Amino acid sequence: MDVTSTVITIVVIVLLVAVSGALIALNALKHLRWKVNEAWRQITVELTRRHDLIPNLIAAVSEYEPDATEVYQALEAARSKAMSVGSTPAEQTAQENELSARLADLFELAERHRDLRALAGFQQLQAELTNTEDRIAAGRRYYNANARELNTRRASFPSSLLASLFHYRRAELFETTDPAVRATPNMEFRAERDARDAELRQWQENRQRSEEGSN
Repeated sequence: MDVTSTVITIVVIVLLVAVSGALIALNALKHLRWKVNEAWRQITVELTRRHDLIPNLIAAVSEYEPDATEVYQALEAARSKAMSVGSTPAEQTAQENELSARLADLFELAERHRDLRALAGFQQLQAELTNTEDRIAAGRRYYNANARELNTRRASFPSSLLASLFHYRRAELFETTDPAVRATPNMEFRAERDARDAELRQWQENRQRSEEGSN
């Protein structure tokens, strides 16, 4: 084999390796983008379920607090904003944080009424909301993990060249820096929690006295 043929062979091999590597990198970007989009769709499903629960919660609480119109209107406004079509993850984060704050105001009203808290229908709404919040939190973790992986691969060579060429944009994260909002909202009412804690303390004190007496 002469020198020219050898050079051509080497060039062909290098090109094949380069093309194969580019295809592998492009497929990886494509797969990660699909996972990010799918994870976001799952989050929006849970967010929609959360939004759908709010009118029933307002209706239940307003039966006991009919004059708290400002609280209900603020919650409805936050809900309408959070339901905006086409919001990016960053925009949705801000909207859901505001909605969480307004929901906390609603539950502050509900906390005043033991009869309301004892209603099976209200307890069911509370449980559904808590379960939905848990699923949103799980979905957020899964989405952000894939978004970070996509962003990391997008920033590395040669994926960075392909990402720019094929318009693979940086994925926005769905998160918040506010610790009060980051945590899943606690739907357990303070009065009930305090009563439970008091019972626990009493049990511990009785147990301690019993152990001291046996000694």
